[in-house]
Amino acid sequence: MTREATLASRELELAAGSAPALLASWRDYAALTKPRIMTLLLLTGAAGMFAGAGNVPSPTLLVVTLLGLGLACGGASAVNHVLDRDIDRLMGSRTCSRPVAAGRISPARALAFGISLSAISFAVLALAVNLPAALLALAGGLFYVFVYTVFLKRRSAQNIVIGGAAGAFPPLVGWAAATGSITPSALVLFGIVFLWTPPHFWALALLLERNYAAAGIPMLPVVRGRAVTTREILAYSAALVALTLAPVAWGQFGVAYLFGAIVLDARLLQLAWRLRADPTPRNASSLFHYSLVFLALLFTTIAVDTLIS
Repeated sequence: MTREATLASRELELAAGSAPALLASWRDYAALTKPRIMTLLLLTGAAGMFAGAGNVPSPTLLVVTLLGLGLACGGASAVNHVLDRDIDRLMGSRTCSRPVAAGRISPARALAFGISLSAISFAVLALAVNLPAALLALAGGLFYVFVYTVFLKRRSAQNIVIGGAAGAFPPLVGWAAATGSITPSALVLFGIVFLWTPPHFWALALLLERNYAAAGIPMLPVVRGRAVTTREILAYSAALVALTLAPVAWGQFGVAYLFGAIVLDARLLQLAWRLRADPTPRNASSLFHYSLVFLALLFTTIAVDTLIS
C-alpha cells in the first residue's frame, strides 16, 4: 500500500470511528504541549535569566517569564501536532497515538488551542515582562512552526540543523527578560543549544530510521546512511564541546562552570566516538539519552556558576 493510500485509509477510519471533540481529555490537551520537551526548554530559559541577571532574578519575574515561555512552547507544539498529523500516523506507536493523529482532538480545535496559547504567551510576556522577551518567544514559535515544520522537515536532510534553532530561543527569552536586550554573551547560550540539537536528534533518528523512511521524512540516516550520520554527529559534538569551553577564555563563566563542562563534554565525546566506531541501536540510544542529561546539567551549571562567581 502506498503512503497516500495508507493515509487515506487512516482518515476514513478516524472519520468513521471517532468523535474528536467528545473523546478528548485534559491529558490530551496537555499532550499537545509536549511537556517533556517543554521542561528542558524552560530549564534553558531559566538559566538564561540567571546568566543575564548575573544573580538570582526576581522570583516573580522568573515565574511570569517561565509561564509565558511555557505557553509559547506549548502553543507551537500544538500547531506542530496539527501539521504533522499525517506523518504521525505512519511512524509507529511513538506518534500514531498522539491526540490529533489518533482523532481524539480535531485539527481545528488543536489549532485554536495552539494559537490561543501563543497569543496569551505574547500578552503575558509583553505586559508583565518586556517586549523583547515577548518578541523572541513569538519568533521561536514561528520559526518552529513555519521554518522547521512546514518548510524544512519534509524537504531537507538538514532540517534539524537549521530548524533546530527554534529550540535555542528560550535562553534568549530568559536573558531578555532579565536585561531587556540581547548581547553577544546571550548568543553563546543560543549557540550551545543550536550545536547540541543535531547530535541529539540524529541519534534519535538512527533509532527511528525505519519510521522516518515510512513517513517519507528525509532525516540524515534515511538519505545519507549511518556512516555519514555518525560522522556528522561526532563533528557537531566536537564543535559543541569547543563552544562550551570557549566562554571561559573570555571570562563569561568561571571555574565551577569550567569543571562541570569538562566532565560533561568528556562523556559526550566518548559516546559520540563510540557511536561513530560502532553505530548500533544501543550506542545511539546511549548518546540520545545522555544528550538530554548533558543539556540539562550544563545549563544548571551555568546558573550555579552565576551565583557563586
